[in-house]
Amino acid sequence: MKDLSRLVLAFVLLALFSCKKEDSQSKKIDDSEIRDRYFNLEKIGWKSRAYTQKIEDIGFTATEVPIQYYFLKDQGTENLKTVDSLYEENKRERVIEFTFQQDEEKDLLAKDFTGMEYTDAVKYMSFGLDKDFYVVTSKKDTIRCSGVTYERSYKIAPYQKVMLFFSGIDPNDKIQLVYTDYLFRKGTIKFKFKDTYTPLAL
Repeated sequence: MKDLSRLVLAFVLLALFSCKKEDSQSKKIDDSEIRDRYFNLEKIGWKSRAYTQKIEDIGFTATEVPIQYYFLKDQGTENLKTVDSLYEENKRERVIEFTFQQDEEKDLLAKDFTGMEYTDAVKYMSFGLDKDFYVVTSKKDTIRCSGVTYERSYKIAPYQKVMLFFSGIDPNDKIQLVYTDYLFRKGTIKFKFKDTYTPLAL
């Protein structure tokens, strides 16, 4: 009887050890796959190609930035599984950098360009610009901008830059950004993103 219980105990321990070994191997594979995905994103520069439309003396540039970039900036690279989990929870979000630049690098928020006082133009960039943007997905869904963050340069940088946020977009969908320019009165401008940079697509 003792031999039988020893044999059963040995079998249970062997089974537990092999399960643990399999778990650690699958964990290594998962970690390796995640690391490869983020390495590939880093290798392509973390951004989609910049799309620029020029109207008269103002250039309008839109660049999509994968949301994983912001999670890595916040969380670091120590635990990529945490970053990957955050991505899974937020993968239907899109972030687009949008810049405005005048040919001679003049301050675009001056009254000459906007027709309004400087402080009113700053307020518009900060609080009114979100209604001027929307995205059309490859499935023909129209998604309104859910928020804008204006990166104030205090006249140091030769451009004005905002971050645009959109929600509820399939991560594999290609998008077109549509901007109706009320600030500089240049009409409707479209930017078609031909590439998508999500870990699932790599």
